[in-house]
Amino acid sequence: MDGKAQDSSRSLPRRAVPPAVGLLLSMALMNALLYLCLDWFFIAPPHSTPGSTYCPHGHFRMVQMKNCSPWLSCEELRTEVRQLKRVGEGAVKRVFLSEWKERKVALSRLSQLEMKEDFLHGLEMLKGLQSKHVVTLLGFCEDDNTILTEYHPLGSLSNLEATLNLSKYQNVNTWQRRLQLAVDYVSIINYLHHSPLGTRVMCDSNDLPKTLSQYLLTSNFSLVVNDLDALPLVNHSSGTLVKCGHRELHGDFVAPEQLWPYGEDTPFDDDLMPSYDEKIDIWKIPDVSSFLLGHVEGSDMVRFHLFDIHKACKSQTPAERPTAQDILDIYKKVLNLLRDTMVSQTREML
Repeated sequence: MDGKAQDSSRSLPRRAVPPAVGLLLSMALMNALLYLCLDWFFIAPPHSTPGSTYCPHGHFRMVQMKNCSPWLSCEELRTEVRQLKRVGEGAVKRVFLSEWKERKVALSRLSQLEMKEDFLHGLEMLKGLQSKHVVTLLGFCEDDNTILTEYHPLGSLSNLEATLNLSKYQNVNTWQRRLQLAVDYVSIINYLHHSPLGTRVMCDSNDLPKTLSQYLLTSNFSLVVNDLDALPLVNHSSGTLVKCGHRELHGDFVAPEQLWPYGEDTPFDDDLMPSYDEKIDIWKIPDVSSFLLGHVEGSDMVRFHLFDIHKACKSQTPAERPTAQDILDIYKKVLNLLRDTMVSQTREML
């Protein structure tokens, strides 16, 4: 009898899951996965600059280096660095793609002896300002007028549009990533205004192309400042102000206080030109940020939210302009607000 009961139980047909139920379960699983991915997609974790793990002063670490290494000496630069090709040139230095221990590096050489003071100033700034905001210094040789820094193949910020137009980078050509670049830019300005070497002003920024050329785009799409040859000190306590160069400046990219104030009838005289402070950097932030935001979907929405702070940056009175920290706080607030809004709207659609 028991055997018959067992045979009977084996012969009972299994219940098949209805196709509609299977479809609903699949959709529920997909929604759950989408929920988990939303925060990663819209609220990406803060990016870190490759090789940005900090080392003691006088040392560096690059990508795939386990330990910190002392800055390379003259002898090491002469014997271990192989120069490959020139990749850039300015008034102060020529830059060569080079190789050190099978790693690509950037070797800068003084272009003309008359600019040696600026070259050495840039070196001192690099040495004293090493941080996540500044390109990594690998070594230097004052006797040979050479500086070795980390190489970033995407080049200067001037190449941003061309880079983002490449098919392999289309996925990062979004308002989120572009606004994050603007946050990086303002973070650098804020760092320079509160640096270990005092309040420093980005003087090599008399037009947009020149300003963009001072920054490098890293492989994970963050920014570092690269060119520090013209970074004079402001000290409000002692009344120390700056003048960016000794020639007359023109145009609306530079701050009003950088323009000759005595009219066309009075010839420009550098001795009569008033000096100014770090608020000239603040004036330029809206123009640089507008370039960074570009014209992708959502960028106009970001501009709308930044309108008030950018308007304040353009105050004719320097003292009325916000600080870099004020602007940075607003940028981060807008970035988080818009991300949260998009996450909420997307979840409501699920």
